[in-house]
Amino acid sequence: MTQSQLPAPPIARKDHIEVRLHGVVLTDDYAWLRDKQNPDVTAYLEAENAYAKAFMAPLAGLREELYQEMLSHVKQTDVSVPYRDGGWWYLTRTEEGRQYAILCRQAGSAAGPDPNAPEEVILDGNQLAEGHPFFAIGATDISDDGRWLAYSTDTTGFRQYTLRIKDLATGETLPSEVERVGSVVWAADNGTLFYTVEDEEQKRQFQLWRHQRDTPHAADVLVYQDDDERFNLGAGRTRDGRYIIMESASHTTSESWFLAAGEPAGAFTLIFAREDEHEYLVEHRKGLWFIRTNDAGRNFRLVTAPVATPGRENWTERIPHRDHVMLEGIDLFEGFFVACEREDGLPRLRLWRFAGGGAEAALTAEIAFPEPAYDAYLHINRVFDTSTFRYAYQSLVTPSSVYEYDVASGASTLLKQLEIPGGFDRTLYASERVHATASDGVEVPVSLVYRKDKRKEGCNPLYVYGYGSYSYSLPLGFSGNRLSLLDRGVVMAYAHIRGGGDLGKRWHDAGKMLTKRNTFTDFIAAVEHLTATGCGDPARVAIEGGSAGGLLMGAAVNLRPDLFRAVVSHVPFVDVMNTMLDATLPLTVPEYEEWGDPNESAYFHYMLSYSPYDNLKAASYPAMLVKTSLHDSQVMYWEPAKYVAKLRTLKTDDHPLLLVTNMQAGHGGASGRYDYLKEIAFDYAFLLRELEIVC
Repeated sequence: MTQSQLPAPPIARKDHIEVRLHGVVLTDDYAWLRDKQNPDVTAYLEAENAYAKAFMAPLAGLREELYQEMLSHVKQTDVSVPYRDGGWWYLTRTEEGRQYAILCRQAGSAAGPDPNAPEEVILDGNQLAEGHPFFAIGATDISDDGRWLAYSTDTTGFRQYTLRIKDLATGETLPSEVERVGSVVWAADNGTLFYTVEDEEQKRQFQLWRHQRDTPHAADVLVYQDDDERFNLGAGRTRDGRYIIMESASHTTSESWFLAAGEPAGAFTLIFAREDEHEYLVEHRKGLWFIRTNDAGRNFRLVTAPVATPGRENWTERIPHRDHVMLEGIDLFEGFFVACEREDGLPRLRLWRFAGGGAEAALTAEIAFPEPAYDAYLHINRVFDTSTFRYAYQSLVTPSSVYEYDVASGASTLLKQLEIPGGFDRTLYASERVHATASDGVEVPVSLVYRKDKRKEGCNPLYVYGYGSYSYSLPLGFSGNRLSLLDRGVVMAYAHIRGGGDLGKRWHDAGKMLTKRNTFTDFIAAVEHLTATGCGDPARVAIEGGSAGGLLMGAAVNLRPDLFRAVVSHVPFVDVMNTMLDATLPLTVPEYEEWGDPNESAYFHYMLSYSPYDNLKAASYPAMLVKTSLHDSQVMYWEPAKYVAKLRTLKTDDHPLLLVTNMQAGHGGASGRYDYLKEIAFDYAFLLRELEIVC
């Protein structure tokens, strides 16, 4: 089908609604699309899907080629590195042709799995997913004796999980279930399970319940309820197994309680009462709380306090606050701890060893990483009394790798690097870190990856990805899918813009609330720098972002539609005003701490200045692929649907504008690994067409 043979794009009907606030009239012609049960809404979404299918039909061959390429780089039958927890070694398997992972275990000792012991299947995602177009496993926890598995699953994509308990000795799943469950944690008696439950309307975890395994759930006891709409509850065990920790946290504030794991019928004790803008996390070792706190600065410090008297007057500083280093967390063990930090926009793993049995510790080592842009983090480490720990490393050109670090010798041993079949040769690719200068003079890091023999100054198609919200640091991990673009000469860039956490909490602060526009102008500056310095062809720039990164896409395109050739926007948060003014929606009230409360005049006018939906205008826009899912619980499907409907009536160009709705998924799109690859192949085919490198 040629472009001239395409059917006309769907035009949504208008249903004029006005809201008056702070002297401004907000007009919304497409509010009717919010009614998920309305057959007209379904018909409109399906019409958009049909139009997108017709538009992409000539690219069916390319989509299949891309899918097969990406599949060729997947070792379809594979197994993860086993890790020890108690008397078992746990691992994850994938099998060719099967969409979901299989969770397994094998009996063993500290030396490793027993080669004579049979491998047991704990959960087979493929069996559990039968009959469901979407499937995801949520929380899991196994009792100390290794017999009882508590797990939760979602079969709609709405991130609404159902709790079940499985007897791993018999394979039987107990008949009772609990809906809307978040975190789960067993007490030390192997029979008491704590779990959190979400509020049905606000969709936040707000209650902690106690369940006895041999009693019906109707007899469960409500332990705690948090009525502050900003806060979410979670629960877990300290690594030494001594305590259960209940934490309630908003975007900016937290507090924690503890309970001895061996006394599950007891009462939780508050560690430190919540104070606005004070965040802290706790771990335990030998009668002391190790507390990561931002009381002395935005980038956090580490203190200790006695379990019995954890008040601030009893805090002892172990790692001070530093303006240029973000303490992201600690992993605490019997004889040492690892400080997970971020400096110069890159993760650092620093080893502190305890002197004798006390709490005094000295910084003894930092793991060195060889590349200019990478991702590194602590891997699964369930054993508290150990002389080794595991960490993961990968980069834009190095596949995901798991190492074991020997604390005594300082040696790292590679346990497994993800195998990339299909002829991958990492020496063909290079990554680097550059800096763009923002409009206010701030230096913004940008990570690049490209194929060396395809690089030609100023000629390559350029792809730029961004996010820039919630203090989230862009992970610079490896992707076999990415090779399909790199091998066609695309230079790929990842902009570490303000609003993210790449340079610590102050970087986040400089791109949220009343400084949010820095996120968008940083991104524009990054693209301008890359094209000005020859990293890509200024006439062939594609950009991509999702969720809050979709807001970035919408805002950047409104500011500089001329700068971009193509846009891929996933589940985009684009209807900022209508969403943030509706406190009945899930997640709206907690989001006031990231974006501001538009019921206050200053925030209202500032948010209105960048809201993508409200700032659409008659102009020439780049080619756009906008994707959403009907069961998205974080960014409701109607935001991108309304955005596309409005843009269709305003755009003055003939560039493609596609809306694709997955009618059976949620915020993350397709859940099966093969289905997900097909979605990526669709996106890449669209980009290659618009960048004029279809081949």
